[in-house]
Amino acid sequence: MSGDSDCTRTSPSAGSPSDNEFLPDRPKYVCSLSPDLITKAREQLQEKPEWRLRDVQALRDMVCKDYPSLGTCLDDAFLLRFLRARKFDYDRALQLLVNYHTCRRSWPEVFNNLKPSAIKPVLESGFVTVLPRLDPEGRHVVCIRPDRWTPSNYPITENIRAIYLTLEKLIQSEETQVNGIVILADYKGVSLSKASHFGPFVAKKVIGVLQDGFPIRIKAVNVINEPRIFKGIFAIIKPFLKEKIANRFFLHGCDLNSLHQNIPPVTLPEEYGGTSGKLDISAWNELLLASEEDFLHDFSQLVLPCDSSPHDMLVLV
Repeated sequence: MSGDSDCTRTSPSAGSPSDNEFLPDRPKYVCSLSPDLITKAREQLQEKPEWRLRDVQALRDMVCKDYPSLGTCLDDAFLLRFLRARKFDYDRALQLLVNYHTCRRSWPEVFNNLKPSAIKPVLESGFVTVLPRLDPEGRHVVCIRPDRWTPSNYPITENIRAIYLTLEKLIQSEETQVNGIVILADYKGVSLSKASHFGPFVAKKVIGVLQDGFPIRIKAVNVINEPRIFKGIFAIIKPFLKEKIANRFFLHGCDLNSLHQNIPPVTLPEEYGGTSGKLDISAWNELLLASEEDFLHDFSQLVLPCDSSPHDMLVLV
């Protein structure tokens, strides 16, 4: 199949050459990884620079052959996210890509009207942010603080939307695609009534997205200040976790020294015994809100054509 073909940009009713001749050329991929990260990607992700575009084309061909109605972006850079997330295993990368779209179809409360301006109240609350400093492995730290959420203000799905957009922004970076991310979840002050909003249905959906439906490598989940009820919360989550992911959960309680063994003080704000100043959410909020047009453009390419069939869907869990 020619690298210039684009089976997803043509509607089922528009098959004439004149309809296709106005399709824009896909952007040419230019690697932005440093030499060290190229080496890391080769060693950890089985990514060979000399075969990279061949691998992307192979995945593109599989999409067009097996899921011609998927409605996905087929740009090199976009498909690379899925190959890297599954260590260049074509079949697993394809399944991840299909799951990515299945998630977006199956949970409209989260994915409809998904743009930064729509979740501005969540960002302003400080429920989710990204720390300004990377950890020693070059990974961003996503900080989640459930105590910042007031359930009477908006439903829990708004928090999930904010987390999802945060991850979408982070995964645009090739460095993040290779290094992965770390999550810091601060459960200080989380009551039983608030925890009750995160029931099995929501838990299964969230885990389905993060574990099987999004091209990001979550390398560690550090939980701090968890109350006793967190054991109940984790009991809800754990059945849906793969063993590898479950083993990346670290429960630190109120022990900052334990936290610092995983995330050093130089990366953390003062609130967590760190040395990088007060926790400031404004920089990340401004960055994400300034990306509105990027999201509108990117997500406009992910609208499924009207003839989607059950063949195009995979069960997440």
